[in-house]
Amino acid sequence: MTDFASTSLPRHIVRGVIGFGALIGSVALIPFVGWLSVLLAPVGLLALRGCPTCWTIGLIQTISRGRLQRTCVDGHCTLTPSSPTTTSRL
Repeated sequence: MTDFASTSLPRHIVRGVIGFGALIGSVALIPFVGWLSVLLAPVGLLALRGCPTCWTIGLIQTISRGRLQRTCVDGHCTLTPSSPTTTSRL
């Protein structure tokens, strides 16, 4: 499974604000700046690491990191809450 999580929740939120802000700005600023505003789109995609869906998956992974534990036995995987002593705080 690919890991899209960030090292901390605030860092992930900042990446989202920059990414979504740049993507929205690249379209919203067209009437004022012209097609030069489209140059913000790559900045947004870079901040989101390629796609908004990947950022959303990473947000969920960042929030759940340390709270869920995946166990696989004989090809069947289950998610269980980790013990309170091993759960890390955000």
